[in-house]
Amino acid sequence: METIEAFWLLIKYIVLGLLQGFTEPIPISSSGHLVIVRELFNVSIDGLSFEIMVNFGSLLAVLIIYRHDIYRLVENGIRYITTRAEDSKSDFQFILFLVIATIPTGIIGLLFEDYIESQLSGVAVVGFTLLITGAALWIIRNLRGRKNDGGITIKDAIIVGFAQSVALVPGISRSGATIVAAMLVGMKTETALRFSFLLYIPVSLGISVLSAGDLISGDSNLSVVAIPAILAFAASIVATYYSLRWFMNIMARGNLKYFAYYCFAVGLLVILFL
Repeated sequence: METIEAFWLLIKYIVLGLLQGFTEPIPISSSGHLVIVRELFNVSIDGLSFEIMVNFGSLLAVLIIYRHDIYRLVENGIRYITTRAEDSKSDFQFILFLVIATIPTGIIGLLFEDYIESQLSGVAVVGFTLLITGAALWIIRNLRGRKNDGGITIKDAIIVGFAQSVALVPGISRSGATIVAAMLVGMKTETALRFSFLLYIPVSLGISVLSAGDLISGDSNLSVVAIPAILAFAASIVATYYSLRWFMNIMARGNLKYFAYYCFAVGLLVILFL
């Protein structure tokens, strides 16, 4: 019996790790899908180990994909600070705007995290918020902005930052909200995508750092779930990596409308049947 339970625990961690990893980069809300899966199949994982592991796995996948951009930004950012080289200024400003865009999420998260978890995490809420995500994606499906990395302003960064804050509510996609906001303020598709996922890095890193101290104290059965959690971590890296690569190709072809259709369909099904 214990062997069966251990096997089921292993499968559950891997499947949910793959689900979290696959849905994290694409604009259909990973948190919303976890709520739906929990409601449909009565599958959930208690404790912090799963959430921390899969979040960190997705973060590593994003770091791998954007490693060249990160290296360039850091190198040119330091170069601008030390030498005021004019050709490094736009990269320095890009970093500054990422920092500015992170602030609203941190403040709103600290102030309203408990309320969101207690009042806005139900499956009915997810149904409606998926419809909102779908509508937002539909609105920007044909937009083609003109702003590249050097054209972003402080106002743009603040708007995208507040959009990311809205995604604290399950069913509102983080990538969807930030990309929609970025394209509404006139960013090119490639710039909007890059800004969105580089913005994910400080937020995800912050969650990982703040939660690391609770990992051991939060899970009394950590030794039991250690291997499943590690496998979930690996699954989230692989799933996030390939999902983000796929999404980048879709963005390049301007096919966001298909994600809008998906969000409309799932949102309506959730409202009608769950």
